[in-house]
Amino acid sequence: MAEQSKNTPEIFELNNGTMQVKISNYGATITSLSVPDKNGKLADVVLGFDSVDPYVKGLAPFFGCIVGRVANRIKEGKFSLNGVDYTLAINKPPNSLHGGNKGFDKKIWEVAGHKKDGDKPFITFKYHSADGEEGYPGAVSVTATYTLTSATTMRLDMEAVAENKDTPISLAQHTYWNLSGHDSGNILDHKIQILGSHITPVDEYTVPTGEILPVKGTPFDFTKEKRIGESIGEVGIGYDHNYVLDCPDEEKEGLKHAAKLSDGASSRVLNLWTNVPGMQFYTGNYVNGVVGKGNAVYGKHAGVCLETQGFPNAINQSNFPSVVVKAGEKYQHTMLFEFSA
Repeated sequence: MAEQSKNTPEIFELNNGTMQVKISNYGATITSLSVPDKNGKLADVVLGFDSVDPYVKGLAPFFGCIVGRVANRIKEGKFSLNGVDYTLAINKPPNSLHGGNKGFDKKIWEVAGHKKDGDKPFITFKYHSADGEEGYPGAVSVTATYTLTSATTMRLDMEAVAENKDTPISLAQHTYWNLSGHDSGNILDHKIQILGSHITPVDEYTVPTGEILPVKGTPFDFTKEKRIGESIGEVGIGYDHNYVLDCPDEEKEGLKHAAKLSDGASSRVLNLWTNVPGMQFYTGNYVNGVVGKGNAVYGKHAGVCLETQGFPNAINQSNFPSVVVKAGEKYQHTMLFEFSA
């Protein structure tokens, strides 16, 4: 495969001898991630496709990509900033979702650096978002670097500089995880602990109402590890909610612990660490008969997304942490994916 093609969607590999990750320059998308189970057996634990074509054709419901300029929903695709009203594409009626019709997930990013194997393999992607792209103000230069920092740990560093205007920026990594293997059925028997004791409840269109409510005594309480499927029947079609991450004392590389996902069958565990205030917990409610890698058919709840993020619709909610990046300033969002078995 050519290392450096500007405009062709490709898949690149990172391999440190223990874990293997495949990532495309189309949407900075993780297409495959293989980690060992308790017996050392590798399995690919992310939903996706074998080639770039289905991603480019729009068949992926945001499998594995980086979404932006603003992740999640913006109510009615409208916001005001510095006295100016902005209108965005309504690509998930009645709201704007994940950056609009052609967000960062549907762009070809430039490969700015790539070390395939050896010690700390990495790949760096860059993307330049023009002033007015998808209706957003100001130009933004974005960088995303995936690094295999140890045998079974991957780090993602996302940065974005607002070049000439204040603008909302909130990126998210939208991988669907299934620790039993991407082709193993649903994730309802996975257990999860979410280090968030509050959620931002939503209206009928999945937009936060502005409230911040405790999860205690509700089906949203994952402060202690429990089966994802245990109370899922009580929350409509499934979980698709932003958790307000607590600030536990425990830190790793300056990051706070967001979630611990575990699968009994394979004994695989994923611990996720981040530096941002929220995490969308999404149980693949809209996945329906997608034919993926090796002709595996992905149905409802085939994977779970743990999308660390700024709060959804924060640009319109003054009581939420601001997602506005001032002109000349830098947005920084790090995720640490720590696998074990």
